Amino acid sequence: TGAHLTATTISKRQFEYAKERIHQKKWNERISIITEDYRNLTGQFDRIVSIEMIEAVGHEYLPKYFSQISQLLKPDGAALIQGITMPDHRYERYLKEVDYIRTRVFPGSCVPSASAMINAAVAQSDLRPANLFDFGYHYSRTLREWRMRFLENRDEIERLGYEPDFLRGWEYYLCYCEAGFEEGYTGDVHLLLAKPQCKLSRGFPQ
Repeated sequence: TGAHLTATTISKRQFEYAKERIHQKKWNERISIITEDYRNLTGQFDRIVSIEMIEAVGHEYLPKYFSQISQLLKPDGAALIQGITMPDHRYERYLKEVDYIRTRVFPGSCVPSASAMINAAVAQSDLRPANLFDFGYHYSRTLREWRMRFLENRDEIERLGYEPDFLRGWEYYLCYCEAGFEEGYTGDVHLLLAKPQCKLSRGFPQ
């Protein structure tokens, strides 16, 4: 497409893995990867894509998150946010509770509702919602496929030294998430946000 990409992560291992893959594919001239917190990023971008990262932001920091995205976008820019969501009618209760995921898997995480994201975006920036697509039901199949591949390779995983307790916990986690998406307890959305000068056609930026 001719696009030049800048990717950022705060994970050293993810950075090293991505850097090696970029080198293997000979994409060095088109893709740059850095290790930087999103709050410290500078510059101007045509498009921003945030994939399954908003769950680590926290409810109280959503306004800052969207404000930063707005500042990093050019006047005609757009941002696509992919994130796991909690249904709006259950969100306030969710914020007051502690569940298995936040206790055993992702301590400190917060799965926002679609309304919480949109409200934070429009209240703290000039971004406007252009499109929202929930594919959570289909994501249950993704979890199911992950679980089946995990079980198919269990012997190899055991040889790597992982304890039975970890393996049982990991299988439970995959089942737990699969059921959540299957039953609509959680969703997974693409939220498209646009700057005022962004030209949209049928809800998507050109």
